[in-house]
Amino acid sequence: MLIRFHSRTDGFTIQGDIGVPLLRLMGMSGSVPGALLAQDVARALERLKQGISAGKPIEAPSADHSEAGYRVSLATRAYPLVQLLENAVQRSSDVVWEELRNHTG
Repeated sequence: MLIRFHSRTDGFTIQGDIGVPLLRLMGMSGSVPGALLAQDVARALERLKQGISAGKPIEAPSADHSEAGYRVSLATRAYPLVQLLENAVQRSSDVVWEELRNHTG
């Protein structure tokens, strides 16, 4: 599953096995889809930053087993979300996340 995070002016996509734990660090249930109202974004950002301050690594998803054991820090994985939340706070914008689905046809 891919999760698309977006606000009025920003957006990015992340793999669900990384995005769901980040949502939980923000104090969310981890359910997709979901949203934060503008007035709640600053608190979620604060919780996320506190959660990643421990610097725990999470395993990088990889179909190639030759990279087994490769680790990327949680702070690195969370960087796009931190940026999106910081921008949303500055712009008083809601933040929405949803499953990105392939619309071909």
